[in-house]
Amino acid sequence: MQQTEKNIFLNNIAQTSPFPFLLEIDRAEGIYLHAKDGKKYMDLISGVAVSNLGHQHPKVVNAVKVQLEKHMHIMVYGEYVQSSVNKLAQILTDNLPSHLNSVYLCNSGAESIEGALKLAKRITGRTEMLAFKGAYHGSTHGALSISSNEKKKYRFRPLLPDVGFLRLNVIEDLELISNKTACVVIETIQGDAGVRIPNKQFLEKLREKCNETGTMLIMDEIQSGIGRTGKLFAFEHFNVEPDILCTAKALGGGLPLGAFIADKKHMDLFTKQPMLGHINTFGGNPMSCAAAVATLEVILEEEFLNEVERKGEKFEKLINHAAIVEIRRKGMMFAFEFETEEIVGKIVENCLENGVICFWFLSCPNSFRIAPPLTINDQEIEIACKVINEAIEKAVN
Repeated sequence: MQQTEKNIFLNNIAQTSPFPFLLEIDRAEGIYLHAKDGKKYMDLISGVAVSNLGHQHPKVVNAVKVQLEKHMHIMVYGEYVQSSVNKLAQILTDNLPSHLNSVYLCNSGAESIEGALKLAKRITGRTEMLAFKGAYHGSTHGALSISSNEKKKYRFRPLLPDVGFLRLNVIEDLELISNKTACVVIETIQGDAGVRIPNKQFLEKLREKCNETGTMLIMDEIQSGIGRTGKLFAFEHFNVEPDILCTAKALGGGLPLGAFIADKKHMDLFTKQPMLGHINTFGGNPMSCAAAVATLEVILEEEFLNEVERKGEKFEKLINHAAIVEIRRKGMMFAFEFETEEIVGKIVENCLENGVICFWFLSCPNSFRIAPPLTINDQEIEIACKVINEAIEKAVN
């Protein structure tokens, strides 16, 4: 007997939870996912902060088609000169502080974190790594080691040693940073913790302490980068610059791509003692890089980033219910907090039934998230907010 698509998915695809959404998607366009049964869904999470330009953006699709006609994978990372890879490195470094001038391309956010941790240890000769309570940096061993949620970690111990955690926005905790600390890793905007935003003074003091102790400051912009907050990267809001910047998710315009970016004098340490100190087969895939160049070109167009904040304000104004405990937002990165996890579960379910995809946070289950495509228009915002408000009302009554 021939299996259904859902049966194949459940029986032959490794699962990540007992409760997948199980939407059978046929195609996607703009902010919409079209299911095989004909139902249309607004994707208000952008594939979890990946599809910042929505799905199948014509400029991104065209760039991939052009690259496809030239070549796909031809060699492991770092050996051949490839045009789309060069263009991506150039557009990134042209729009970053001058010391962030060397780009190491990889396949994902977790890989970018792993590379950044290795680089910090190589630069400093130290082993201690500090991160923040509430942090989520990925599921590979190193990234998981500096993530905070113990429920996600305990089955996989032992993890990396010499890891400690600071409290966000608690200045006295910065005294834990010392001349033994290789790096401090911070999400510029904490994502999985429910959009927790550092205050400017705290980040300034963090930067000062890292300067004082010779510690590498790694900023994780895997979720908050590539226009999500109304700046190309969220650190631009705070006038504080990292030593190493991590990016992924939306960078590839829907294709797998990550990067960590640092000063060339530091990145060159990977080339000697030992040579090939960090290697990667598919990093800098030319298809993904072509998509990334097109994505960045659209985001850097005049007025695009200004529209992100305007649209974010519109969402915040229109999603309005007495049951909301708190709204946390930066640009178009949102958390809506409620009294209980059960209410949030009902809201997400109600929205899904009515064609709007929201999601929860692993480490903040009493909040739901939206991270809409930055290309969403005003009419779509109004329709989505109406559905969300009705879903909240149904969930609390």
